[in-house]
Amino acid sequence: MRPLDGITVVTLEHAIAAPFCTRQLADLGARVIKVERPGSGDFARAYDQRVRGLASHFVWTNRSKESLTLDVKHAEAPGILAGLLDRADVLVQNLAPGAAARLGLSYAALNAKHPRLIVCDISGYGSDGPYRDRKAYDLLIQSESGFLSVTGGPDAPAKAGCSIADIAAGMYAYSHILAALLQRGRSGCGCHIEVSMLESMVEWMSYPLYYAFEGAAPPTRAGAAHATIYPYGPFPAGDGRMVMLGLQNEREWQVFCIQVLERPDLAGDPRYASNALRTAAREELQPLIVDCFAGLSSEQLIARLDAAQIANARINDMHDVWQHPQLAARRRWIQVQTPAGPIPALLPPGEVDAFTPRMDAVPALGEHSDAILGELGWEPPEIARLRAIGAI
Repeated sequence: MRPLDGITVVTLEHAIAAPFCTRQLADLGARVIKVERPGSGDFARAYDQRVRGLASHFVWTNRSKESLTLDVKHAEAPGILAGLLDRADVLVQNLAPGAAARLGLSYAALNAKHPRLIVCDISGYGSDGPYRDRKAYDLLIQSESGFLSVTGGPDAPAKAGCSIADIAAGMYAYSHILAALLQRGRSGCGCHIEVSMLESMVEWMSYPLYYAFEGAAPPTRAGAAHATIYPYGPFPAGDGRMVMLGLQNEREWQVFCIQVLERPDLAGDPRYASNALRTAAREELQPLIVDCFAGLSSEQLIARLDAAQIANARINDMHDVWQHPQLAARRRWIQVQTPAGPIPALLPPGEVDAFTPRMDAVPALGEHSDAILGELGWEPPEIARLRAIGAI
């Protein structure tokens, strides 16, 4: 038995934030019914064709769901949505600002008839305030939250290479829904959850925010290096490959000087005796470290760092990650079905010995429409009529 077996989630979702939230609910056993636009569906289906003709974003965030096509603005839609919500425990939506309310799907409109229903609204900026109606794509939220101000190199900012603002919002929506289900188990009542991408990202930015407290200088952009700890970041080995290393304290600095650099004189040099001094002197230390590393291949350097118990890592590309020996040793990949055939998928992070996560197929657009409508009492001729008039 999975923790969310028997829980039904209805979701009007697109892109990443809400789909990532609901996929994780599905991982825990929830039945997730994804309502999609007839003909095109979630627009993330068309982002690319990198996974055997399917979109990389979509296959990541939509396994284990059922796809129901429905034109939510069609005259027949309210009756279908009402039937879905009669059976639902959770409603999730990340439509355009105000769209759910116009469809009669706000918490205020639903609570009287569905007092146990948990309604989760995900938006860019929240339901009020001067930014309420602004479009909120992931990169824009990275910018508004200050993330770009501390990410990148000295000469230019850089965005995260994944949809970090969407992921942040999806994670908070997921955890709040789990908490709401626990609370409902005690109170018997549903609730309204509102998650904004901006607030989610600003929470994740709290370290640089506090670092710049009361007008103090914010962290500088330092590329892949750490802005306030040194040496901490990428360094070239003699074979041209980069090795990431990180020192956290003075004991590690001394070990690093003696065993890795083989420069015991640096270990006792008062100019570098604290992290603050080393950070200020990084332009002096950088060539000393690089000169030492130049005589070692990346594998030799990693072996020396490992022997000294200095934290380090290879700078892997995506092909390296697919073949990562740690993931393989822990058997973290499993096959899931898609409309284009089986593909590997990473098991959800975190192992629980009480249940196996659900890892079902990525749905084709509208794959489950007939079955879901049949459950709601629609007969095959009626379903055919709905399809003929463009309602599904």
